[in-house]
This record gives sequence, C-alpha cells and structure tokens, in this order.
Amino acid sequence: MPDTALFTLASGSTIRAALLGNAGLRFDVAPPTLDEGRARAQYRQAGLDAGELALALARDKAVEVSAGRDGLILGCDQILEVEGDILTKPLDSDDAHAQLARLSGRTHRLLTAAVFVEGGCPLWQHLAEARLTMHPLSSGFIDAYVARTWDRIRHSVGCYQLESEGVRLFREVEGSYFSILGLPLVEVLGFLVETGRATT
Repeated sequence: MPDTALFTLASGSTIRAALLGNAGLRFDVAPPTLDEGRARAQYRQAGLDAGELALALARDKAVEVSAGRDGLILGCDQILEVEGDILTKPLDSDDAHAQLARLSGRTHRLLTAAVFVEGGCPLWQHLAEARLTMHPLSSGFIDAYVARTWDRIRHSVGCYQLESEGVRLFREVEGSYFSILGLPLVEVLGFLVETGRATT
C-alpha cells in the first residue's frame, strides 16, 4: 500500500470514511462547503430526477474540492425518494418523526452516487439504486425510536441507520449494503484497481 493518499474524499461522512479505511485505502478528507439545499432546489427546478440529482450533487462536491487540491477527488451523494417526493436530513426530531411516518409501510428508493474528478473534470461516475420497504410503524413506536436514537439519526437521510437499530424498521431490503450506507464501495474499488491506482 503506498504511503501517499490515493485520492481525497470530498465528504464529511464518518461512515464513508470508515468504509474506505476498512478497505485498506489511504485517502485525505476535505468536506465541501456546497450549499446542498440551494443546489438541490435549483436542480429539481431544472427537472432532474432523483438519480440525476444524486450524480449532479456528487459531481459538484468533487469539483468544488478539486479547485483547491491536486489529484483525484471522490464526491458522493445520496437521495431518498418515496412516491415521487425527495426527503433530506431531518431538521429536528419533529421532522424525523414526520419522515418516518411518511416511510412507514411504504417502499422507498435510495439513489447513491459516486463521482471521481481530477483537475475539475469528471473521470468516472456510478449510480446505485436500493429499494427498502418499512414495516408499518405506530406513532408511539416512532416517538420512542426517535427519542432513543436522535443523536445517531439526525445526520441520516430517512432518519435511520441500517447498520444499527434502524435495521429493525424494515420488512425488505434490496440493493448493495455499502451503497445503502452511502458509498458504492465495490464499484469505487473497481475503478481504482482498473485504472492502476490501487492493486489487488
């Protein structure tokens, strides 16, 4: 494994960093300052669907970070869509309750995008889709769940974490586990290996 970083992760996500680190990759971290809410609204107004939106935001994050750094930059984004509506990270615990009530008993999609950029130019992108179906949840259960897990779910789209207690909410899960956590790890590793940036 080389002593220098293979790339810079344009994300402040601790789970993405943990997934990459557990895979034995050396990388730097530089969270972007992109106003995601504003960018998301502009792209939606322009007519982008959920997958296109995830790719656009991942690209924008990587391009922004690449303006101040050399080398390969990895941008990521994840969009949750339920019956045509897009949900974002909860504003507060009341919003978390409302989101979980919206997802209760329904199937939603998670669109997870990864984009590699170098010198401001996109080199590679991948979009993964997962479909998750929740059990019907009572209001009382949601209240207790949010109160118990708020510190962990407050930064999570959909207000759950599949890697912890949130897995109990689901009746069916289809898709890559890594992508559901926020990073299409196998595909990212494939790009690095196929381009000779990492070895197997």
